Amino acid sequence: MKAPKISVVMPVRDGARWLTETIQSVLAQTLPDFEFIIIDDGSTDDSPRIVENSSRGDARVAIIRQQQLGLVAALNCGLTAARGELIARIDADDIASPQRLERQYQYLEKHPEVGLLGTWAEEIDEQSSVCGIRRPPSRPDELARLLIRINPFLHSSTMMRKSVVQKVGSYRTAFEGAEDYDLWLRMAEVTDTANMPECLLQYRIHPRSTSYSARVRQLFSTRLAQRGAQARRVTGSDPTWQLSAPPDWHADSPPTIFADLVKLYRFLDLANSENIPRAKSQKIDISPLSDRSIVLSHAEREIAQLVLLNLLKSNMSSAVPKPLLLWHMFRLHPIRAINLGYKNLWKDRSWNRS
Repeated sequence: MKAPKISVVMPVRDGARWLTETIQSVLAQTLPDFEFIIIDDGSTDDSPRIVENSSRGDARVAIIRQQQLGLVAALNCGLTAARGELIARIDADDIASPQRLERQYQYLEKHPEVGLLGTWAEEIDEQSSVCGIRRPPSRPDELARLLIRINPFLHSSTMMRKSVVQKVGSYRTAFEGAEDYDLWLRMAEVTDTANMPECLLQYRIHPRSTSYSARVRQLFSTRLAQRGAQARRVTGSDPTWQLSAPPDWHADSPPTIFADLVKLYRFLDLANSENIPRAKSQKIDISPLSDRSIVLSHAEREIAQLVLLNLLKSNMSSAVPKPLLLWHMFRLHPIRAINLGYKNLWKDRSWNRS
């Protein structure tokens, strides 16, 4: 059987709500020469039936079912199954414009030096109404400078050359929550990257079920990916290749590459209020907030303020004085501190009567 030009890879787990809309948007592409690989990662909702019904009679669709092995395993399963020279990603709640595959294919045909290509995107809400636009930088030179600091690609909008992915390796389990960013960093070391300045995707914004623990994990994985990339640039080797699973920053004797982050991320773990009771029996270390050797990202500052809020609401002044908690909270981001304080402390003054 002749290989298609493009392999579209879409993992799904319990994504029934918007799944039909996503599948239809892929099958309606103006460039018909593609295969659509759907990996069902152990769904327990109506997703399997929707996939079957929505793709019935279309030979381009290949359905792979696996037990719940997680997103990285599902993505790598799709990469392994892909027969196309180009691999396009889409998430099970987003919508591809009819011209998306065609426009990205045309771009990559004209720019053989580019191995990773994203796009701009419209933001849509739960009712599929447009509520914003995401316009990440588009030029390869801009992205080369930006990529070492942040992830400027919408994963669901990307198209990549399979040959480049095979050269650098696939998604890595150790970078849970930032597995795409880790892959982009490795790809950027051997190819140019770009974003098309066209809205070829509708990216759905909806209330996240992701816990604070998952958010902290994502931020840590971002740090880890950046440090792995830096090590490759400086030494030519990458100590993160030794990691076969997401690291535990609570473990004894952490690897050198992230040992200095341990105190910070043990503190950020307290953004999950369920961890507060355990912390009461231990010494709470807020020294990472004053450690000038580690510059907190905007997202880390936001999580740190939520931790400080949790500590204030939990009446832990015996462990850390309230004035010190308030001072750090204001220092990290004054306006957000005022808003958080008004919404969570001023309206509930019980925290002040201990």
